[in-house]
Amino acid sequence: MNAIISAAELATALSGERPPTLLDVRWQLSVAKAAGEPAFDGRAEYAAGHVPGAVFVDLDAELAAAPGPDGRHPLPDIAEFGAAMRRAGVSSKVPVIVYDGGQGWAAARAWWLLRWTGHPDVRVLDGGLPAWQGDLSVDVPASVEGDFEPVPQAAGFLDADGAAALARSGVLFDARAGERYRGEVEPIDRVGGHIPGAVSAPTVQNVAADGRFLPAGELSARFRALGADDGTEVGVYCGSGVSGAHEVLALAVAGIPAALYVGSWSQWSSDPSRPVAVGPDPQ
Repeated sequence: MNAIISAAELATALSGERPPTLLDVRWQLSVAKAAGEPAFDGRAEYAAGHVPGAVFVDLDAELAAAPGPDGRHPLPDIAEFGAAMRRAGVSSKVPVIVYDGGQGWAAARAWWLLRWTGHPDVRVLDGGLPAWQGDLSVDVPASVEGDFEPVPQAAGFLDADGAAALARSGVLFDARAGERYRGEVEPIDRVGGHIPGAVSAPTVQNVAADGRFLPAGELSARFRALGADDGTEVGVYCGSGVSGAHEVLALAVAGIPAALYVGSWSQWSSDPSRPVAVGPDPQ
């Protein structure tokens, strides 16, 4: 099953007899703002206009636990995540389509969580809301409780020790910007650099200028050139497990299964006992 869906395909699906559950996960990374500039409010953006039938999902509150020792966007409590998904109408036998404001990171986080906890049919709108050509709605759909019960899978998830081991035994991609990987700048976390052995693979290079993913063949060639050969175990991390989910999605488009280190650099770098590599060399 393809992990992404085009806007035209989504329009067809929504007009069919068995429309998918549609989730709006608009979100932006919280960074320092200029004085007086309001923070991004995904719920307000949703209220101002969304794809008809979509239900808003709050990434910070429903797709992650509170920031702490496990990172800035650690795994949510699984029972609470399941309750949030059921409130949004998610059922195990109904396809789910997720979109965000176009960057794709937040939608990918929802996609990864649902897939990792056992939902069999989840796709991301390629290009996000800007790719949608239909009308927008301000109507909030009637609440229909879903039946999805999340069950975490054995594969697909990495903790800090697992990420460190995979950097030696397989290939661990760092999805952040190259300058953060090299340790030249670090605007958020305690220290710059990367997990020793990790390979720089910025997720922004997986998409075209319009935010849509590159063709599967191009993505496959990119990742294979970076070491994701047949049979190689692959993992991904980023700053806090959001943009890294986007790279896991890109790998899925390329036909390459990959696990996500959810704690990512925000967890790894918070522990002074963990090693840090700097510069362009993985080691």
